[in-house]
Amino acid sequence: MSTVTSVIREDARLVAADLRADLHPLAGTTLCLTGAGGFLGSFLVDVLAAVAETTPLHVLALDNFLTGLPNRLRHLAGHPHVELVTHDVTRPYAPPRPVAWIVHAASVASPTFYRRFPLETIDVNVNGTWRMLDLARQGARGMLALSSSEIYGDPTPDAIPTPESYRGNVSSTGPRACYDESKRLGETLCTTYFRLHGTPVTIARPFNVYGPGQRLDDRRIVPDLMAAALAGRPLVLHSDGRATRSFCHVRDAARAMLLLLVAGERGEVFNVGNDDEVTIAALAELMAEVAAPPRLAIEYRASSEKDYLADNPQRRCPDLGRLRSRTRWRPEVGLREGLARTLASYREAAGST
Repeated sequence: MSTVTSVIREDARLVAADLRADLHPLAGTTLCLTGAGGFLGSFLVDVLAAVAETTPLHVLALDNFLTGLPNRLRHLAGHPHVELVTHDVTRPYAPPRPVAWIVHAASVASPTFYRRFPLETIDVNVNGTWRMLDLARQGARGMLALSSSEIYGDPTPDAIPTPESYRGNVSSTGPRACYDESKRLGETLCTTYFRLHGTPVTIARPFNVYGPGQRLDDRRIVPDLMAAALAGRPLVLHSDGRATRSFCHVRDAARAMLLLLVAGERGEVFNVGNDDEVTIAALAELMAEVAAPPRLAIEYRASSEKDYLADNPQRRCPDLGRLRSRTRWRPEVGLREGLARTLASYREAAGST
């Protein structure tokens, strides 16, 4: 059974409608998207499927489903403009037709999963990126490589909001290093290919993107709160709640990413997110309001994972000046609305199973 919901379909169509004129360069081309079964990848595939209804476009959607969910894409089986391909992007890939655009979204992004699959995480972030860059060299017009805000590590107070020029405060040996450092090397590969070969690659650094379609067992904060709300359990925080994050709804993130794919400067890096910084405690309070009635209790407990808070950034907020000045993008979905729509999507999915 597919896990796509009416909320996801509506959000994808809203993005496609908003970007219709911007995405005209995709007309008559083939786009390869990796990590198609993941949270960001699957939403982007849904947006591109909606775009293809009015703009002739063929999408090659790749995933090896190590952490991606096949059910998330099942509604697209047999779609005339979307070709689902089971493939590990760390292995060579010969597309069945020339590829003009690449979105490299394949990764293992959840701390729970990348601690479970550290070598696979390094492999896809480094060798998977290398493979896609080689594919882009064969004549692609544009490639968007999804990096991560985690490459900044725990920024110093003077680097909040964090600009793209900040070089990072990152551990190379800690429990998060397999993800953080391989994302950093992936960026090095992208900029090296741009300098050596003129490969038309743009890098996006997403900041705490959330929304419908994220795995409930992802163990990041928003899915954890959603799972508790669905079960009517207390909202549990495995910290003191004082750390901050800047949460970006997937609809806003997807708009920014696709704009950068077709119009972002090549060889450049762009933060993608929302610059409204909130504490984790405030997020839980808002979630309790959104999920009511009844109002759920908020509890503070130590995590059973010994490395849960190791190298955990205390503040996370992007400087979005570059993205705002070089594209027409602005965030549109407020946190309350985004949480409410996300919870409604999960409730719909739970009711259909």
